[in-house]
Amino acid sequence: MMLFVYSLYHLLWSVVGAFLYRHPSRKLCVIGVTGTKGKSTTLALLSHIFSYAGKKTALVSSSYVQIGARTERNESGNSMPGRFFLQRFLHRAHKEGCEYVFLEVTSQGVLQHRHRFIHWDSAVFLDIHPEHIEAHGSFRNYLRAKVSFFTYVAKFTLKKPTFFAYAHDPHTHAFEYAARPYPVTLFSESVIREKKIEIPETLPGDFNRINVAAAYAIARTHGISGAEVREAIASFPGLLGRMTIVSKRPVYAVVDYAHTPDSLQAVYEFLNSKLKTQNSKLICVLGAAGGGRDKWKRPIMGGVAGRYCSTIILTNEDPYNEDPKKIMYDVERGIRESNFIGELHIIEDRMMAIMKAISLATDGDTLVCTGKGAEGSIHIAGGKKIPWSESEFVFTELQRQGKYYKT
Repeated sequence: MMLFVYSLYHLLWSVVGAFLYRHPSRKLCVIGVTGTKGKSTTLALLSHIFSYAGKKTALVSSSYVQIGARTERNESGNSMPGRFFLQRFLHRAHKEGCEYVFLEVTSQGVLQHRHRFIHWDSAVFLDIHPEHIEAHGSFRNYLRAKVSFFTYVAKFTLKKPTFFAYAHDPHTHAFEYAARPYPVTLFSESVIREKKIEIPETLPGDFNRINVAAAYAIARTHGISGAEVREAIASFPGLLGRMTIVSKRPVYAVVDYAHTPDSLQAVYEFLNSKLKTQNSKLICVLGAAGGGRDKWKRPIMGGVAGRYCSTIILTNEDPYNEDPKKIMYDVERGIRESNFIGELHIIEDRMMAIMKAISLATDGDTLVCTGKGAEGSIHIAGGKKIPWSESEFVFTELQRQGKYYKT
C-alpha cells in the first residue's frame, strides 16, 4: 500500500508540472540518455556538438544545469530532480530560445515517474552494470526500470522518436524490443576509426569511446554534418570531475567521479597504461558512499584498487547517517582479500587523506582521487552537507607542497 501511495505521489507531481507549464517539451527537441556510466559525459559532449553547430542548448546532469551559455551547479545532486523541476526547466529553456535539451534519465527517476509527460524526441541507451541494487531489489528490476524508459517513449510520446543503443551491450536486445515498432540505431566504437574522429585528451580511456560513438550517431541523425561533429569532438573542453587533469608535472593528478567497480577498473587501467616508468606509482584516494547504498560493491571496489594501485589512501566519501569507519572497513576487507602488497593508509578525514597522498607522490607518479568528481559537498549525518571541491583542494595542496609545475 505504501509503495502505491509513494508511486502515486510522484506521478501527481509529474502531471501537475506538465499542465502547469503547458507541456513545454512539445516545443523543444528533447533527448534522454540512460545507462549506468557515461550519461553526464555524453550529455556534455552532445551539448558541445550542437552548440558548435550553432544550436542553442540546455541540459540537466547530476553535476550541473545549463541553459545556453549559462551554467550553474546542480545543488540537488540528482540527475532527474523532482517536484516538477524538469517541467519548469523545460519551460525556462524554451522561453530563453533553446532548441535542444539533453536530459539524464536514471532508473530511480523512472521509478518516480519523472520521465512521464515529457515528449521525447530521442532515447539513448549506453550500458548497464549492477548499481542501485538496494533501491531496486535486484539487477533484474534495475534493468526493467531502464528498459521501461524506452517503452514509455515508444508508446506515449506525441512525436516520432528515434532510438539509439550501444551495439555490444548484452542487454541491448531488451531495449530494441521495448522500442517497437520503431527501429533502434546501434552505435559502436568502430565509427571512430571509420569516420577518422580525433579523440581529444579531455576524453581519455576506452570507456569514453562509447560516449563519443553515441554522440556522433545522435548528432548525425539530428542533422549535424559529419565535419562539424568531428571538429566539435576534437575541441571538447572536457567535463569537470570526469577524468579532470589537475596537474601534469611533476605529479600527474586526476579527479574522477568513478564510484562503481567497473568505472574504477577502467580509470585505473587507463592511468596504469600512462605511467612514465616502471618505478612510477599509481596512488589512489578511495572511499565509498554511505546511506545504505550498494553495500555489496564496497569490498569489490577495494579489491579493484588492491589489484591496480601501488599505494591506497582509504578515506571518507559521503557517509550520510552511516558510521564512516564501518564503510571504510567494508572497503578495506576487499583490499586485504586482493592480496594487496602495496602501501595502505586509512585516514577518515578526506582533506588529510589527500594531503597524505600528495606527500607520498614523487616525480613521475600518478595520483587519482575518485568518488566525488565535481560534487560540491560531502554528505554527513543529520542531512548536513560540508562544502567541497575536490579539484580545487587537490590543486591548492599540490601548490602548497611544491608539487605543481605550470605547463
